[in-house]
Amino acid sequence: MNEVDVVVVGAGPTGLMLAIELVLAGAKVVVLERLSAIDETIKAGTIGALAGEALERRGFEPAMKAVESAMLEAMLKHVEQTGAPSKTFMGGLKKVGGHFAGLFLIDPTKQREPERRFRGVQQAALEHILGARASALLMDVRRGVELESFHDDGEGIDIEARGPEGRFHLRCAYLVGCDGGRSRVRKRAGFDFPGTDPTITGHQAIVELDHPEKLLPIGWRRMPAGMMAFGPVPGRIFLTEFDGPPADRDAPVTIEELQRSLRRVSETDVTIRAIMSATRFTDNARQATTYRKGRVLLAGDAAHVHSPFGGQGINLSLLDAVNLGWKLAATLQGRAPEGLLDTYTSERHPVAARALANTRAQVALMRPDPLTSALRDVVTDIMNLDEGNRFFGEMMSGLATRYDVGDAHPLAGKFVANRSLTPERDGQSGPTLYDAMQEGNAVLLDTGDGSLSEVVRPWASRVTAVRAEGDTSMLVRPDGIIAWASADGGRDGLQPALERWFGPHA
Repeated sequence: MNEVDVVVVGAGPTGLMLAIELVLAGAKVVVLERLSAIDETIKAGTIGALAGEALERRGFEPAMKAVESAMLEAMLKHVEQTGAPSKTFMGGLKKVGGHFAGLFLIDPTKQREPERRFRGVQQAALEHILGARASALLMDVRRGVELESFHDDGEGIDIEARGPEGRFHLRCAYLVGCDGGRSRVRKRAGFDFPGTDPTITGHQAIVELDHPEKLLPIGWRRMPAGMMAFGPVPGRIFLTEFDGPPADRDAPVTIEELQRSLRRVSETDVTIRAIMSATRFTDNARQATTYRKGRVLLAGDAAHVHSPFGGQGINLSLLDAVNLGWKLAATLQGRAPEGLLDTYTSERHPVAARALANTRAQVALMRPDPLTSALRDVVTDIMNLDEGNRFFGEMMSGLATRYDVGDAHPLAGKFVANRSLTPERDGQSGPTLYDAMQEGNAVLLDTGDGSLSEVVRPWASRVTAVRAEGDTSMLVRPDGIIAWASADGGRDGLQPALERWFGPHA
């Protein structure tokens, strides 16, 4: 098969999630991946709340729970072995908040929606979970393939690639670069990628230490030579030095390099016996000025890069994928309203821009000098206030995100939280809103007399109407965004919202 709807370059979390969304919507997709197998190198350690909910809406909750249980068990064992206080983790991951610039003060109990939390799923585990779904969907994922060239002629894109069996050609309607911060798609398509140059050298690794107790306590610490974190994942070290970027970002991380950095920052003589996994990072922060040029689009790190502080990268990237997927599928099928695909950039670009800004601020707050120490004290005081804690918590989780969807209701434009559709009976919970979204469809949540369900009947192939208990009816897009809401049973604005996001009715 040489002609497909979409070619996705990159089989990391972003590329796989996007491809799954497109296939669920009926598109023909080929995924091209340079690596021959999933990269097991330590990267992101958790998934943000909104990305976790996006996965839950597609039925990944059981797989995520299994990974989280194993992760928590390993963390507790590590904490006990090191003799560190385990109170923080005894209540499970729901009791653990995030951090800002190594200030581990975000308190889940002070958040407006404490039940919406990050998920303890590491990046490699997530790629295995998504890969299993891709296989179940019989998706065409081609590994060990290098993209060589492509040409957008205005009506489609011709692609030349080379794989294990030689060079091959594909023609597609759209090409999406999900191929990371050094994206070949972005560079060859000529996207502008402005930003700020790197100023730090960081390392994250899983190692075997001779005396791990020398690095206690577990958690983040600001030291005279930089920032460090130890645990809670067994053997994990995270180091940041503020003496400029590495001489060679691509060189393999050696045990000698990591040993020198660990001793400088930790001020201990701890010895690394072995490295199981290691990566090097900087605070290079850049963002494409647009996420679309003709029939070429970007998502994830191909569209925006920043330092890993706060663990926002996967959250941003997976939400790019779910925002783009249904819009691109509708465009392919000729049922998208005018300008729908352009809302991908207009909605997602400002979100990434805010993340780049807060990661730059975090780097500034970590610098080991007296002026920064004074500033950290002020920020700490703000984070200890309930409103300040909520501000930082919602900023880092993304829960403060709100798109302009053309509806004035306070919920409109926000990501919908899961909820039961029927009251609990005999201690058993019934179906949920997320259960109704497993196939990638939009949902009208009708809490009235059923008349709203009649309004959406002409859009039945695109919007599933479900009856539910409660006070507020809402139209939820496939990406979980509330496109319209009404608390009084009225239908004003519902049809315009349906036409705005799903086009003229059938």
